[in-house]
Amino acid sequence: MNQKLILRLAAAAVAAFVLAYAASPLLAARSLVQAAKSGDAQALERQVDFPAFRASLKDELSERMVSEMRKDSRLKDSGLSGLGMLLAPALVSGAVDAFVTPQAISAMVQEGQAPKPDLAKVEPEVGPKPESQPESKKVRQSWSYRDLDTFAVTLTRDDQPDEQVSLLMKRRNLFGWKLAGIDLSKAE
Repeated sequence: MNQKLILRLAAAAVAAFVLAYAASPLLAARSLVQAAKSGDAQALERQVDFPAFRASLKDELSERMVSEMRKDSRLKDSGLSGLGMLLAPALVSGAVDAFVTPQAISAMVQEGQAPKPDLAKVEPEVGPKPESQPESKKVRQSWSYRDLDTFAVTLTRDDQPDEQVSLLMKRRNLFGWKLAGIDLSKAE
């Protein structure tokens, strides 16, 4: 009888651990989204790994900028595409360092958009946002694991269904998560 009780308690402990392990990114993502929507800069600062997020955004914007330069026939014809590709990472780096603040992350979550490469220097509005968004600009969220240590909160606007922003939360300890990356790939 004692052995059955021990086995049941052990099974319950394992089930509780697995549940907490699986649910921890959901709770962290929900907390991040709530802090962003309410504009709580202090809560965002606790929930974001700013150096890792900046590095990820720099990589994504540089890649997007280079891709757009390759498509632009005016740059190909003038021979400036090579120069642009050399300068793009430096331009993006400075802009991202100045841009990524708790307010900018809050704006990304509320608007479902990341900065465009040519608009990266524009500072986001730092005021309260209207409570309700027009239906055409509604931001939808989907949540998914990318792997055991990466959880994505994907934001898609109704008026731009082919564009999406995936905020990547990374595991920092057994149950702790922080926003540490971004994925700006096209919706599939």
